[in-house]
Amino acid sequence: MNKIARALLNYFVKGLLIVVPLGAAFFLIFWAISSIDNALNISSVILVDKSGKPIYIPGLGILSVVVIILVAGVIVTNVITQPIKNWFNRWINRVPLFAFLYSSIKDITEAFVGDEKKFNEAVLVEVNEFGLKKVGFLMQKDLSLMGLPGDVAVYFPYSYSFAGQVIIIPASKVKHIDKGAGDMMKFVISGGVSGLEA
Repeated sequence: MNKIARALLNYFVKGLLIVVPLGAAFFLIFWAISSIDNALNISSVILVDKSGKPIYIPGLGILSVVVIILVAGVIVTNVITQPIKNWFNRWINRVPLFAFLYSSIKDITEAFVGDEKKFNEAVLVEVNEFGLKKVGFLMQKDLSLMGLPGDVAVYFPYSYSFAGQVIIIPASKVKHIDKGAGDMMKFVISGGVSGLEA
């Protein structure tokens, strides 16, 4: 009887290790997509049935965002010239709060998907005299404009979080890691649980 109970418990634990991460990942993706779709869906505003109730068309919010992004990309690539971009940036910089939010979000977006991706160079940093090391991502290689020649800016993501911190440290304390940035980000965010593949 104990062997059967142990076997069932073993199967349950192994099943749990498969089902919980899959279920949580699917739930988070579904929740994010449905939240965005509900927030941006215009069908309930412009479409009503015979009784005057709004008609909700699932997926229209996501589709409208994709279309707007594609149209903006086509316009920026083929129509908008550098003088127009400069004028637009000058205009945005005149609105204090909006300028701060816009530039911050633009920088974060470009760090992940722009031409100059920032999270692509994983480094190992010795942070104290006892040899404690942290995995980070090299963000700025030259800080001489801040009066810190020879120093670099390294971003340290927190484990089990999407937050992190940036520290400035002498370049001599930074050692490059010969692993992909995606693997290292997964390693750090998972708290070191996700193993590194050879």
